[in-house]
Amino acid sequence: SMTLRKHALFLFHSAVGTVQPAAMLKRTLKLQGDGCPQLLVKGRAFPVKRNLYLVGFGKAVLGMAAAAEEILGDHLVQGIISVPLGIQESLQRAGMWEMLLKPHSKIQVTEGAKNNLPDPEALKGAAAIQELVKGLTVNDLLLVLISGGGSALLPAPIPPVRLEEKEKLTKMLASQGAAIQELNIIRKALSLLKGGGLARLAYPAQVVSLILSDVIGDPVDIIASGPTAASSHSIQDCLQILGKYSLLHNLPKSVETVLATSPIKPSAPEDYSHVCNIIIGSNTLALDEAKRQAEGLGYAALILSTAVCGDVSCVAALYCELIRLGCLGFVGLGEGSLSHELRGNLLQLAAKLEIPNLNLAEFLQALQGLGPGRPVCILAGGETTVQLQGNGKGGRNQELVLRVGLGLHKAQATQVGHPTQRCEIIFLSGGTDGQDGPTEAAGAFCSPELVDEALQEGLDAEAFLSNNNSYTFFSEFQGGSHLLVTGLTGTNVMDIQAILIRA
Repeated sequence: SMTLRKHALFLFHSAVGTVQPAAMLKRTLKLQGDGCPQLLVKGRAFPVKRNLYLVGFGKAVLGMAAAAEEILGDHLVQGIISVPLGIQESLQRAGMWEMLLKPHSKIQVTEGAKNNLPDPEALKGAAAIQELVKGLTVNDLLLVLISGGGSALLPAPIPPVRLEEKEKLTKMLASQGAAIQELNIIRKALSLLKGGGLARLAYPAQVVSLILSDVIGDPVDIIASGPTAASSHSIQDCLQILGKYSLLHNLPKSVETVLATSPIKPSAPEDYSHVCNIIIGSNTLALDEAKRQAEGLGYAALILSTAVCGDVSCVAALYCELIRLGCLGFVGLGEGSLSHELRGNLLQLAAKLEIPNLNLAEFLQALQGLGPGRPVCILAGGETTVQLQGNGKGGRNQELVLRVGLGLHKAQATQVGHPTQRCEIIFLSGGTDGQDGPTEAAGAFCSPELVDEALQEGLDAEAFLSNNNSYTFFSEFQGGSHLLVTGLTGTNVMDIQAILIRA
């Protein structure tokens, strides 16, 4: 029998495998016909005759571009993509040749955005893309490849705003706990290419945008800050966000200038009639595959949500209660007063987190219906936020795992004979892009024994957490054996969590 840890890793890799760029593009894009060839995109047909241009930006775009060029062949005239610093070398080292462009590719690559922050290299890439796009005519077809991380790789601040000013403002917002959606609304308002700017620039060419989603709910105007989608946000929204985090009176002069001269209303939908936006991969797709594989391994598998978001400590509490409830059901105590109490706690936590479209009562009913003795797999995805208190090294996944480990430890310490002591449990959380914060880890995994075992090595989990230092904890604990290290995966559909429970 495979260990629980191996199962968890297998499920994570299966989920990531199904949203690999080549697989997704081949499902979406086909070239057909010889006389007057057509590009079929999810059933829609676009005539092509050596009039195809390609641009792209994001963590998964190198692999997407390699697959696209193979499909498009000679019809592709020219392309420019902006991808993360070091990704070509990483993929070469990992032997992932199918994600790299061929030697005589018509696609030019710029690398930038070190640590997922816009930098002068990314600025150059954005300028080259801007130049290509604005020269297109009514006879041209522009294929735009977009994935998560695209925002940092396509910086083109509206003058007089300078890149470092925009950066500083983004950092101030993030450190106050602003959500990624809020950050993107501000970024879009200060950008030439985001918020539909790229699509407007490409007019009158036909624009087909293939999008790998790394945002909850897959909103095309938010992913990579929506370069090919009408922005649904106004300047009023920006001012409201800046006000919420008390930054209105602390803005660079250039930012004030741009906000003051921006149009009050977002641009009209008819300005985008030349654009076709298609989501080709998402967290949902990845979790569905993990569920299929878990059932193949003999688990009763349930998906909690693809939209888990909110503060990492609150999300950790939710997972702890869920694990405890799962164990109660597993040992046949799913009906008692403790189970009732845990359900109440879960409903309260879910209400506080406001996870979109989560019907927790229905989920708990399904969990209860599994009956005792069957190995259980609970899967979820999304993206949590961390309020930084310390200056340690970590990432949202590693911090989430450490908090869950601590929560389970405390629950066991307060209740002798707790059902979690009668089950084998593993909790895993990882970023599908292979990155979690500024470290080489994608995430981590834990069991309820983690905290006690760490104490024997002189490691105090709470002390590490109070300094947001989860990565250091996991790299020192048992020689780093609880870190999830995958290397860059070449794709990105947010984070994935797996809870496995068995006897």
